[in-house]
Amino acid sequence: MPSRIISVIGGADSNPEILKLAEDIGAEIAKRGVALACGGMMGVMEASCRGAKEHGGVTIGILPSDSKEHANDYVDFAIPTGLGYSRNFIVAKTGDAVIAIDGSAGTLSEIAIAWFSDKVIVALASSGGWAEKLAGTQIDERRTDIVFSADSPKEALDIIFKELNWE
Repeated sequence: MPSRIISVIGGADSNPEILKLAEDIGAEIAKRGVALACGGMMGVMEASCRGAKEHGGVTIGILPSDSKEHANDYVDFAIPTGLGYSRNFIVAKTGDAVIAIDGSAGTLSEIAIAWFSDKVIVALASSGGWAEKLAGTQIDERRTDIVFSADSPKEALDIIFKELNWE
């Protein structure tokens, strides 16, 4: 089981183009031997898990409900929290780094949590939502770095591996 984990956050109801991007992110994470954590539900979460599973990856779903049965079909380890949106805190904290794809208010909360937790954050700039709005920005003065902007799944992982000194 990989000891490195990347949290993938993003929209629950994204369009097919964004879901393909999420699937490619999951595939790239798996190819590099890293586990994928997410909110375990549909949309970007399901697509990224599917991409990871198709390439032999390990997936973790941190669910808002009390039931493991609510996880998407591509989650290996379902963690029911019963916390609703509060589980976003756990999703953001679980990864060594966070990749944002598209996303609404839930994604925004996860980005903020990752920011004040000193996690490396990479946003896919062309994906829309909060990922696009925050890509390349410094959220506030408590950190000197930025929400890194990536144009592709490979670039997103390259940034994370560089920033975390993963070989």
